[in-house]
Amino acid sequence: MWAAAVVLATLVPGLVFYALLRLMPGEDRPRWRIWLANHLERLAARLRHAHRDELPDPFDTLRVQDRLGIVARYVQALEADKRAMARAERIIASQMAYDYLLEEACHLAGVEIPPHAKGDPAERFREEVELAGRGWAW
Repeated sequence: MWAAAVVLATLVPGLVFYALLRLMPGEDRPRWRIWLANHLERLAARLRHAHRDELPDPFDTLRVQDRLGIVARYVQALEADKRAMARAERIIASQMAYDYLLEEACHLAGVEIPPHAKGDPAERFREEVELAGRGWAW
């Protein structure tokens, strides 16, 4: 009696493992299994993507707000300093960094960004107003 139990205890898990192995798609497996596996993978990717777009990380928001404040103060200090070396180039570079951070902030806040020229002051103002309207401060 105990011999039969030992044989079943070793045979049943082996058969279950073999059956599960046969269900996995591979080169020697039928096409319907590969087709089913591909469709299930696409479905899983859609489900994973749907859960990923819930809310932005609040620490990302704080980081962007902090960096916006730092860069804005730096641009203001450059504009006030009339004797700085290569002042115009530094102001332009700083404004480009500020615009990049504004776009990142708009992405986090869900603000639409239409196509525009780099450094467009009207677009910069629109993005600042949109962010301020959504409670952003820097």
